[in-house]
Amino acid sequence: QVAAASGHTVVLVDQSDEILKKSTKGIEESLKRVTKKKFADKPEAGAEFIEKALKNLTTSTDAAAVVHSTDLVIEAIVENPEVKNELFKRLDKFAPDHTIFASNTSSLQITNLANSTTRQDRFGGLHFFNPVPMMKLVEVIKTPMTSQKTFESLMDFSKAVGKSPVSCKDTPGFIVNRLLVPYMMEAVRLFERGDASKEDIDVAMKLGAGYPMGPFELLDYVGLDTSKYIIDGWHSLEPNNPLFAPSPLLNKLVAEKKLGKKTGEGFYKYK
Repeated sequence: QVAAASGHTVVLVDQSDEILKKSTKGIEESLKRVTKKKFADKPEAGAEFIEKALKNLTTSTDAAAVVHSTDLVIEAIVENPEVKNELFKRLDKFAPDHTIFASNTSSLQITNLANSTTRQDRFGGLHFFNPVPMMKLVEVIKTPMTSQKTFESLMDFSKAVGKSPVSCKDTPGFIVNRLLVPYMMEAVRLFERGDASKEDIDVAMKLGAGYPMGPFELLDYVGLDTSKYIIDGWHSLEPNNPLFAPSPLLNKLVAEKKLGKKTGEGFYKYK
């Protein structure tokens, strides 16, 4: 959405036409919300902005078939290294030499993903934050193999889509999640111990720390499976670190397929 709205030609790829239809509709609704604020007293300009953005967007279910005409590939699929590596390995065969690959992973090592391709120097991390149209931050991750030219291109692209990039080495969780995930897990432990209700913890962090969402709202927004995957990965790297200890409640909710907003229920229920 932000790439299309800032004048870039975008091909959105997913597994089925049904998912893509839903995604396109979501983007259209999101653009309408953006224009309501941006063009409050100019409805014609707002309508034109939406039309232009949607014109820049096409969809496909075959990544390998469309990658030949790209300058940048941003992967944002499931947080699973095997699945990501398989995709990058396949796209590497069909993408032009100049094409930069980037992962939107929030927790996996970029270096390991880059190693599944032959373009380690043209590979980096571009970690956007939810909700992307609203959040200004992008973490640009440079591995020891990422070329300076690639790094600068990723920084420039981030600025071109209206974001404020920060750079970080390829370290677990980068900057934000390395601080944020342990905080959310500590909120879950506080609730598990019965020290406070999840509602009160959310209100406390919004009103007391000025956060736009409480930790439980944020967990539901991000997806409980994603948070579990991150903490499990870090726990396997550092099993004795109490910050990375797994949560029985989080594990239970994920096992019950209560993954947050996307499934209609997580810590809270959604219509």
